[in-house]
Amino acid sequence: MTARQRDAAWEPLDNAAKIFPSISSKRDTKVFRFACELREGVDPALLQQALDETIEDFPIFRSTLREGFFWHYLKESSQRPLVQLESELPCSNLYDANNPGLLFEVSYYGRRINLEVYHALTDGTGALQFLRALVCRYLYLRHPEGFAAPPTPLHGASFSEMAEDSFQKYYTTSSKNKVRSEPVYKLRGVRLPEGRMQIIEGVLPVKAVLAAARERGVTMTVLLTALFLCAVDKNAVLRRKRHPVVAAVPVNLRNYFPSETARNFFCTINVGYHFGRDPGDLESVMASVRRQFEELLTRENLAKRMNGYSALEHNALVRVVPLGLKNIILRIAGAIAERDHTISISNIGKVSMPAGCEQYIRLFDVFVSTNILQLCLCSFGEDLTLSFSSAFRNTDVQKDFFRSLTGMGIPVEITTNRPEEEVRP
Repeated sequence: MTARQRDAAWEPLDNAAKIFPSISSKRDTKVFRFACELREGVDPALLQQALDETIEDFPIFRSTLREGFFWHYLKESSQRPLVQLESELPCSNLYDANNPGLLFEVSYYGRRINLEVYHALTDGTGALQFLRALVCRYLYLRHPEGFAAPPTPLHGASFSEMAEDSFQKYYTTSSKNKVRSEPVYKLRGVRLPEGRMQIIEGVLPVKAVLAAARERGVTMTVLLTALFLCAVDKNAVLRRKRHPVVAAVPVNLRNYFPSETARNFFCTINVGYHFGRDPGDLESVMASVRRQFEELLTRENLAKRMNGYSALEHNALVRVVPLGLKNIILRIAGAIAERDHTISISNIGKVSMPAGCEQYIRLFDVFVSTNILQLCLCSFGEDLTLSFSSAFRNTDVQKDFFRSLTGMGIPVEITTNRPEEEVRP
């Protein structure tokens, strides 16, 4: 494909992505970061070569975001993504309407390879696909003697399958999910300056966490969600305990609907607990969280939520509204959506790599920009990484969360971007 042909190609945003350009801000850039920490320093020249090769397998990543009359859209670009030494604050803004650039960035620092992505381009699963492919190519270039053949985590999906808008594929006009109307507990406190985030990362032995969950008859996700809800309640203002603490939980729809897309294909469920009305012990919270997961994580319920994501685009009146007015509508919709949860927790799951790669990798981690408090987790090998990102200066919720884990006999290794204060579990 020539540069002229590439610049002429364009794709509409998928349904989940349509809201992000309208609600992005300096405080919440809608950028997330995946990182791979190696066991040796990164060679930037080889990383650039690996990026040049990897981008050819993900043509949708070679896109800029443009404004149309009715909607934003992705336009394929001839821009070459360049590896950079990490110098910006984590999850800095990647989308500038006045100077359209690529919607992702690869950087390095010491032993870490960072991939930051604007959420309008893809979700966590799509970004992780890209990072895994990038790391595979880099390790093969760096250690060709360690592999009988070039390792690849890709499974033969075609370009059209990876660029598919799966929301459109599975959209139906059947019933849509009802929106929660009950007010929820909201975190308050002194916020960090715009553009800054507090990041606290804990690395734990995954087997110990799984054992603690099984001992209590729940999954790891249920245990960690319950601990997070309890940590918020422990630090809650008493007079506001009349509202439930609610966690937003992103769900990878690829686990329920066949899809190989590298674009957004997720929805969010809300899981909460009313500490002011019900027993607040961990066992009661875990039982409630487990029950809610079982009720909400069904194909039927997720189809309703997915239809809700798609409803706006299929609304005949909204479709003919100019983009400027749509932006106002979408900002209002985003503000309403933010009112239905207190915190957010996202479990990326187990990160797997092809044979031969594991010996060169220490861990993977992930965190996101946020204007509240969010926990992201993923595991690799023997390690589970729990990463909090927060818009607040106060760290009491995070401390109590990690103290709950150490109280179960689980060791936690803590790192933070707060040099002025060590965060101890």
